[in-house]
Amino acid sequence: MPLFSRKTTDVPAEAPASEPEGSEIVRASRSYTPAKGKATPKRTEAQRRKAEPPPANRREALKRAREKSRADRAESMAGMKAGDERYLLPRDKGPERRLVRDYVDSRRTVGTWFFGGAFLIFFLIQVRDPRIAVAANIVWLLLALAVIVDSFFICRKIKKLIKANYPKTTQRMGSLYLYAVMRGITFRRMRMPNPQVKIGDPVVPTKA
Repeated sequence: MPLFSRKTTDVPAEAPASEPEGSEIVRASRSYTPAKGKATPKRTEAQRRKAEPPPANRREALKRAREKSRADRAESMAGMKAGDERYLLPRDKGPERRLVRDYVDSRRTVGTWFFGGAFLIFFLIQVRDPRIAVAANIVWLLLALAVIVDSFFICRKIKKLIKANYPKTTQRMGSLYLYAVMRGITFRRMRMPNPQVKIGDPVVPTKA
């Protein structure tokens, strides 16, 4: 053995640095591939939607305009039926009028029978028998009186509801009364916006 030879010492191999906690989750998330047809979270709305090519001619442009107009009308009608404030007419907007609608829709009104009864009585009056004509007139008067009485109670209840829930309202009470009476004499299926409550449901006022 040479005199000046050094004894080599085995240098232990460095142990691999321990990975920080949670690295497996990071690797798993990087290797994750979303299901086919689903956009990744990083993908923007513009990347998900392909840009619509410009119309090839005037006819196609008019066709697209009609389709868009039809879709907008359908969206507006659906929103109006659902009572969405964004699509309501000015006469229907506001929490006060929403409260009036819900109250009228939550009860049975005599007014819904008014036009149907009037239509029937109109034909009965045409009968030449004077007794039937007199009876039809009496029924007509009683029906009209019932509508007036029912409308009176509706207006009185609405006044209490508005004063209790919207004491600082700027709505004219006479306008709300007329709004309630006209809705009360309209057939339930023909009311616009559509009734959002069932008959007998409690009326919950919305925030102003």
